Amino acid sequence: MRGIRVFSCVGSFIIEVFQFPRPLFQFSEDVHNSPHVCCPLACEARVLQNSGFVQTRNTQFILNAEPSQRNKVSDVFRQASAAGLSVCRTWAFSDGGYQALQISPGVYDERVFQGLDFVISEARKNGIRLVLTLSNNYQDFGGRPQYVNWARSAGVSVNNDDDFYINAVIKDYYKNHVKRVITRVNTITGVAYKDDPTIMAWELMNEPRCQVDYSGKTLNGWVQEMASYVKSIDNKHLLTVGMEGFYGDSLPERKPVNPGYQVGTDFISNHLIREIDFTTIHAYPDIWLNGKDDNAQMAFLQTWTTSHLTDSRTIIKKPMIFAEFGKSSKDPGYSINARDSFLNAVYTNIYSSARSGGMGGGLVWQIMAEGMESYYDGYEIVLSKNPSTSSVITQQSRRMAALDHM
Repeated sequence: MRGIRVFSCVGSFIIEVFQFPRPLFQFSEDVHNSPHVCCPLACEARVLQNSGFVQTRNTQFILNAEPSQRNKVSDVFRQASAAGLSVCRTWAFSDGGYQALQISPGVYDERVFQGLDFVISEARKNGIRLVLTLSNNYQDFGGRPQYVNWARSAGVSVNNDDDFYINAVIKDYYKNHVKRVITRVNTITGVAYKDDPTIMAWELMNEPRCQVDYSGKTLNGWVQEMASYVKSIDNKHLLTVGMEGFYGDSLPERKPVNPGYQVGTDFISNHLIREIDFTTIHAYPDIWLNGKDDNAQMAFLQTWTTSHLTDSRTIIKKPMIFAEFGKSSKDPGYSINARDSFLNAVYTNIYSSARSGGMGGGLVWQIMAEGMESYYDGYEIVLSKNPSTSSVITQQSRRMAALDHM
């Protein structure tokens, strides 16, 4: 999705959560029971301290951030934990723009970084592990387009946003950011991110795509380089790409599984890279198959899930996580009952797969705290305001937890 996944800063916080059974990752002890949360990344360079002018907003004073928003982080973690959720995914980046973590290459806002420190410490308190995403394919919170714009402004010759994957200067920007985040020492816990088991995994990018090469080969070269770099700094944490699951050229017979087009990724070859520890898929049939009825969308979802699960088990031989799914309130004919039915259907597939050891868990898009209406994208779920959906999620958590005893 282009919108907010899980974003942490001094101001706001939005999360996705998912349930894991005990057999989540057979290659790592007890990882499945831990929730993940993502953090903003920074590179090794100058960091800005508190700066800027004090302003007012309604009846409050503010300085570079929304006032007193950390309670929302605490609230949403408590609610998620109460619902049995064990993993949270959030952004470890915010590049340029309003309340940025990385203001420009090498320039970071320490106060925003401390917001990420708080997210990690609160996750630990609530027994939740985090998946931290290091960049974005889209321009939301900067992402790939911002890196390219920074290079262009510095006089680097670039053609388009896909130069992110091949330009040496831009790749160094990204590597610096990765290193700064991973080696960050949490100002609250005193633990370096690379040494903190609260973090379950790093994610190279949210939904990487490449318009100039639909085969997946250009992206594959970038993933290999960046995955090797991450592991050279941190060989303790798991690592994934952050893919939606679109197939490329390495297995042509799988292309018909795509929703009618390719996006420059290759689910098979991108995940076969040795340093990548698990596969991910996202699924938004309401967007990808816009205009198709619910039956057609659910049929696609079933095929999409089964195909990737089979390939993860038999070809890639790594565990899989259903890392994003949801139903938008902006869809024609939407109702809470329709959303609950959709989630139930997805959860049933995840549970059935988990019972056979094939699926690690599922992340619903997206759970928010109360008072975050400005971040709504249609997929938001506020557990305290959506009791029926909260019940669906809690029941799935219990079913997944019961696998611990099977």
